[in-house]
Amino acid sequence: MKINWGTGLVIGMVAFMGFIMFMVVTMMTDKKYDHDLVTEAYYAEDLVYQTEIDAEEHLKKLSGPITVEKTAAGWLVHFPEEMTHGNPEGTLKLYRPSNKNLDFQLPLEITDGTMLVPKDHLVAGHWKMSIAWNMNGTAFLFKKGMVY
Repeated sequence: MKINWGTGLVIGMVAFMGFIMFMVVTMMTDKKYDHDLVTEAYYAEDLVYQTEIDAEEHLKKLSGPITVEKTAAGWLVHFPEEMTHGNPEGTLKLYRPSNKNLDFQLPLEITDGTMLVPKDHLVAGHWKMSIAWNMNGTAFLFKKGMVY
């Protein structure tokens, strides 16, 4: 049987449409392609965005930057000198964009100017770290995206 160009064109189009339908069904049903919203209440959080901007501006008044170092034990967060004496109260949140079940938060516990995020909480991939604290009546906010 000889296939002319019209039949070949129809076969090619049907094969392409079948491939596209297969990819659509796979992406809709497979859990590894499921991406969640950044936060469930993003409208409410958007209303208080100016306070976040102000808290991030207060970071510039510290004596030095906050740095994050990947170690064998996990992430080691280094804080400026005044944070060891200022008795800050706050939380460290880690957000995983690809899976909300991996999100967690820790209370801010600074010892010798550092805080360790243990590696047993971390999974390889992209993370967004957010540290929010109050010190001497002033709100501070540090945000950083990282890959573990």
